[in-house]
Amino acid sequence: MGMLSAMPYAPANGIELFYDETGDEGADPLLLVMGLSAQMTAWPDAFCLLLAQRGFRVIRFDNRDCGLSTKIDGAPEPDFLGMLAGDNSTVSYTLSDMAADAFGLLDHLGIASAHLVGASMGGMIAQLMAIEHPDRVRSLCSMLSTTGDSAVGQPHAEALAVLLTPPATDRHSHVAQALAGERAIGSTDPALQRTEAEIRAGAATGYDRSFCPPGGGRQLAAVVCAHDRTGQLRSLDVPTGVIHGDSDPLIDVSGGRATAAAIPGAGLVVVPGMGHDLPAPLWPQFVDAIAANAGHAAKADQTPTAAPSADAIASGLTTTQPHGLTS
Repeated sequence: MGMLSAMPYAPANGIELFYDETGDEGADPLLLVMGLSAQMTAWPDAFCLLLAQRGFRVIRFDNRDCGLSTKIDGAPEPDFLGMLAGDNSTVSYTLSDMAADAFGLLDHLGIASAHLVGASMGGMIAQLMAIEHPDRVRSLCSMLSTTGDSAVGQPHAEALAVLLTPPATDRHSHVAQALAGERAIGSTDPALQRTEAEIRAGAATGYDRSFCPPGGGRQLAAVVCAHDRTGQLRSLDVPTGVIHGDSDPLIDVSGGRATAAAIPGAGLVVVPGMGHDLPAPLWPQFVDAIAANAGHAAKADQTPTAAPSADAIASGLTTTQPHGLTS
């Protein structure tokens, strides 16, 4: 078991997406959708391998304006104050465009439907994929994300300061910002935190792979101008799991709770001490939860059944998490 492809490009929705795959070609496809300014490598190789070992064909990709995928050069600089006043003239693309990108990748691979796992902005994109083309979504796992309702999922003051920090200009300042950012929005439980050396090494590797601050601004514009999806989420009929940290200051846990409340039958796992990150000690339990949710989709193909309960989604997350879970 290993990489199915040599990290190629796929034409998708008028752009090119850089992607790779892990697992067997005949396995159930699972698409990982990453968040704001985060490259596909934010889904680590070891995490992808764990999913592949559970019987998935794991596909990850760089969103547009990030990593090695197409950059939307020449686009206007986002005017965020204007957006807040209702002027979206400087918004280069929407989250729906990014959802169409992801479907374009699946089309390129000849995949009619897939399990979706999205983190942060990626969770928003995955939600839209399920809303706009539910026939192509086998199951949905929304992590560290929200519904688009401005009453929930809002950043705390310390996280807002990270968002408003001027972008780094070189490798040194990028690494320093990454360290400060993780301290501000990462997990509060020491057992879940990365070491400073790990943070620095990851940031340096990411910078060397790709560095495109303007792309992050354009992605943020897509998030800021996104509409409230709550009403549309209420109409979903897809096995859904929601995972969120109770110490997430970037997208408050109320966003995850609202997502689970909106989607009929969705399971909710709230992880104590977890912030806006995907801590390595929890990867095996995340994989258990994703696989359990996907298993409900397989059963639904044979016999009509309700979406998984919170207990079913949480079943793999309760044994090794230091403080247990609430749901």
